[in-house]
Amino acid sequence: MPPDHKKFPGILTVDELRAAVDEGSIDTVILASPDPYGKLVGKRLDAAFFLTDVARGTHACDYLYSVDMEMEPVPGYDFSNWELGYGDVHLAPDLATLRKLSWLDRTALVICDAQLEPSHAPVSVAPRSILRRQLERLHAQGFEAMAGSELEYFLFRTSYLDAARDGYRNLTQVGWYREDYHLLQGSRTEDLNGAFRRHLAASGVPVESTKGEFGRSQHELNIRYAPVLDMADRHLLVKQAVKEISDRLGCSATFMAKPDAIEAGSSCHIHVSLWNSADGELSGAFPGEGDLSGIACSDLFRWFLGGWMHYVPELMVCFAPTVNSYKRFQAGSWAPTAIAWSPDNRTAGFRVVGAGPSLRIECRIPGADVNPYLAYAAVIASGLTGIEQRIEPPPAFIGDVYAASGEQLLPRTLEEAVSNFKTSDLARDAFGQDVVSHYAHFFSTEAEAYRQAVTDWERNRYFERI
Repeated sequence: MPPDHKKFPGILTVDELRAAVDEGSIDTVILASPDPYGKLVGKRLDAAFFLTDVARGTHACDYLYSVDMEMEPVPGYDFSNWELGYGDVHLAPDLATLRKLSWLDRTALVICDAQLEPSHAPVSVAPRSILRRQLERLHAQGFEAMAGSELEYFLFRTSYLDAARDGYRNLTQVGWYREDYHLLQGSRTEDLNGAFRRHLAASGVPVESTKGEFGRSQHELNIRYAPVLDMADRHLLVKQAVKEISDRLGCSATFMAKPDAIEAGSSCHIHVSLWNSADGELSGAFPGEGDLSGIACSDLFRWFLGGWMHYVPELMVCFAPTVNSYKRFQAGSWAPTAIAWSPDNRTAGFRVVGAGPSLRIECRIPGADVNPYLAYAAVIASGLTGIEQRIEPPPAFIGDVYAASGEQLLPRTLEEAVSNFKTSDLARDAFGQDVVSHYAHFFSTEAEAYRQAVTDWERNRYFERI
């Protein structure tokens, strides 16, 4: 079990925040909450005002759950729309997440749950609410889940402003050859990656490592595993820190799944293990006396893996949420193409690693653009259903999954994934029909925006020669 997160540097109690405000080392508190895209939105509050009544939180417009990437209100949502007047939701601070951000001057941050006004019931379509609902189901069955997100990103010596002005073309890469595990090339980005590690560690997000990745200018940052909700929160804080620190240094980072057609895509491999939580003590639920292709495991492990794999097609939108996500799934690219599992095999969508208490399932399907709350909710929903229905995984695939002919392929487009999600009995039973309808519309809107776009590829191909 990971150590108590309250002991990590940067984590604050309310009394510690009050003392910091009194001495002048903190004067701003950010109230942040995840939106459907998996980015943090919220407000900056005067710290003294925040302390006058920390339980009240603040209000925000409910259109945050029904706008597109450009913050344009999108019609067709039942939760919020022009007819309902786009009212408020309440952002209720989860004080366990209160921390000082070392990369921002005199600033603390707390992650909030979205609640309805005036009842303070959870906003069912808010990503944190969706994950909490699955955690309630998990805990009711006597389990806890630990997770780890491995985020990859590309770094550039071009500022975000200059990148936008130039249409995100001709960006200056931080490296000019593949640097996977390469220490010399990696040393050239220590002003960035070193800053990410130090600031995150000082801000209550314990860091394990950074390393160069397979793509030119691509890097990976790993943080210590944690209970699922903590990990989802940390995941978003990693993205926020990497972007804000890069921005302040006149650079940029992207978490697009496939920012360049000729480079490897950026993944977010997610590691999950299940634990028994009887009597407040945790013991691994995955280790056991069974033998699954040489893996010593429990029945729970097999069924959890079987359920997770079985429901990937129906819950694919939770792992691959953008049009760009699906351009990452290419043979020989380190991203999976099929729903197969294998012991320690990086060509498989599911890679089983570790042994004994460290036995865990690594899913290699999500890209760096994933919303972690939706992804981990999908993992728990499908894994627990696997346990309830005793779903067996298929036989382990030994060899190159890319060369396989009989394995079930991943959905190829966002449209296909949305269609699967809309008709999924599991999604409706686990998340609720309101959530399914809301996110089916959300992802369909994203797909439609792409269908209407005229791309550089089309202009280059057709402008003169058609």
